[in-house]
Amino acid sequence: MTIFGIKNCDTIKKSLKWFEARGVAHQFHDFRKQGLERELLERWVRELGVEVLLNKRGTTWRKLPDDQKENLDQAAIIDLLLDKPAMIKRPVIDFGSTRRVGFSKKDQDEIAALLGC
Repeated sequence: MTIFGIKNCDTIKKSLKWFEARGVAHQFHDFRKQGLERELLERWVRELGVEVLLNKRGTTWRKLPDDQKENLDQAAIIDLLLDKPAMIKRPVIDFGSTRRVGFSKKDQDEIAALLGC
């Protein structure tokens, strides 16, 4: 299992502690340090959708000029996310056969049920 995100993100810190406390083996992939392959991001977009992955509540998105936010097609959004990975909702958790985005209480309950912990 791989957890994707940005190390200094509070939600990432919370999710890593949660998995560690339950003894769940995982790897952490930091978008900022390790980058993100276009092919992987394109697969996430196909599987999960742009609306799930694009964090419009974050400061990185809000700081973009309005003209840059308008009329974005899928390819332009992928380019934007690759250039500014802080705009990807976090964490993206890759279980191998399935992926999840986010770490709300509901997400935690569903992940615990999925992992049996």
